[in-house]
Amino acid sequence: MSSRESVVRELVRAHGQTFAEEAGIKLRDTPQPLYQLLVLAHLLSARIRGSIAVDTARELFDAGMRDPRRMADASWQQRVDALGRGGYRRYDERTATQLGDEAELLTERWGGDLRRMRKEADGKVSELRRLIQEMPGLGPAGADIFLREVQRVWPEVAPYLDDKALKGAERLGLPKDQDRLVKLAGNTEPAVLAAALVRAALDKEVAEDSLRRAG
Repeated sequence: MSSRESVVRELVRAHGQTFAEEAGIKLRDTPQPLYQLLVLAHLLSARIRGSIAVDTARELFDAGMRDPRRMADASWQQRVDALGRGGYRRYDERTATQLGDEAELLTERWGGDLRRMRKEADGKVSELRRLIQEMPGLGPAGADIFLREVQRVWPEVAPYLDDKALKGAERLGLPKDQDRLVKLAGNTEPAVLAAALVRAALDKEVAEDSLRRAG
């Protein structure tokens, strides 16, 4: 095993939890978990600590806002309160509005089912990325987060290692090339590899820990 393969193995072993898993989302190709992943991607895309975004997603879901209908039916204040409980205070009012608008658009255009968006994209990842960005508050970063995680259940998206994941690879001294990274990872799921690399990009200690373990 090469030193680079060892780094990837140790990174994935210690830090390979997806963000959906961390938020308690049991990701499947069904409407509710896909919607919950969209909400999580929305929250993670802000300039805020990932742990706060994950905690906030849990608060929204625990408050009953687990699908587009319940999110849209909740009052703006209920959304603000849940965001506040998660620690998402800096962006709470704007995000509460965006989540409501997002749920309504998803319901009106795709019947509350992101699989219909997937069908509209017709296997084109670039088109899927564009459609995701039509959601209020979801820009390129949010679309990348969603695609990184959803590749676990939408095979046509995989492998998907975005710029943030490649920055993690660079920090670890690994090649900034998607195909080479996937090869180094062997049988590791691309979604798990992507999450681990992103964690290395976001937290220098994750990278140092992985390098130390592989040393």
